[in-house]
Amino acid sequence: MTSSSHTSRRRFIAGTAATFIALPTLHAQTRPVLKAGDQKGGLRALLEAAGGLEGVGYDIQWSEFPAAAPLAEALNAQAVDSGPIGDAPLIFALAAGTRVKAIGANRSDSYGTAVLVRPDSTLKTAADLKGKSIATNRGSIGHYVTLKAITSAGLKPEDVNIRFLAPADAKLALTQGSVDAWATWEPYTALAETSQHARVLVSGRGLLPGLSYLAATDAAIASKRPVLQDFLQRVVKAQVWSYRNVDAYSSTLARIIGIPPEAAKLQFERRQQQWIAIDAKVIADQQATADFYEQVGLIKQHLDVRGTFDTGFGTSA
Repeated sequence: MTSSSHTSRRRFIAGTAATFIALPTLHAQTRPVLKAGDQKGGLRALLEAAGGLEGVGYDIQWSEFPAAAPLAEALNAQAVDSGPIGDAPLIFALAAGTRVKAIGANRSDSYGTAVLVRPDSTLKTAADLKGKSIATNRGSIGHYVTLKAITSAGLKPEDVNIRFLAPADAKLALTQGSVDAWATWEPYTALAETSQHARVLVSGRGLLPGLSYLAATDAAIASKRPVLQDFLQRVVKAQVWSYRNVDAYSSTLARIIGIPPEAAKLQFERRQQQWIAIDAKVIADQQATADFYEQVGLIKQHLDVRGTFDTGFGTSA
């Protein structure tokens, strides 16, 4: 066997440092395939901007979703292997029986997860939302910040009228005046602010733990673990690169996801996102979110979140 034919029968993915992991193949032309779910302004934009997909030893099939709920549905159907998802949507998915686990965790400033109102709105505080209509996605981080905001102001979930709409429809409903507020997340918050379509009434800062995850299906973890490990490490390294190259990344992000550069830079800089180890603090914060959802009646059963994490994936840059 020649060295070239020997090489063609082996595929490698890069690990940390100089370590390489051999990926088994069925025959010489087969490469592993990662079905990667994404949300607007998410992992694909980050990886492409940072050059983080150079030399990848597997094929990636990207699917983009406007919010976490449809991404969670795709994970449940195993239409995708993995995807980025916030702490609250992950709890909804797990409560619904979706067989996924969080394999990587990050924290960010929660300011951009917020309840927005029109610039000319007379509403000033969360307490002013009593009797008002709020648009958001069911089970989204926007849904979570809505409930956190009103309960922190002494209101009950039934004191507001929540209308479940996708981000594009929710933005339209707010600007046209058919709802009083819109609860959303980045980059939608920054886009609404910089375009002067809305202002922040209540931010998630101080209300939310700022956690989000890379989740993967149990089936993908079992069959594609080296691929998922490599993909996660690429994301972590790309995130470090992005904060060292803020202007370059913001410009590329704006082009990739189709929003103005000022909105891209605003949402990116204030998030200050960092990938972290899945430790006791992460698990405790996730448990608190699950307990809150149980308390307000959005999930009916008690959820012990400890079994929803796979801590065997490293996130060192």
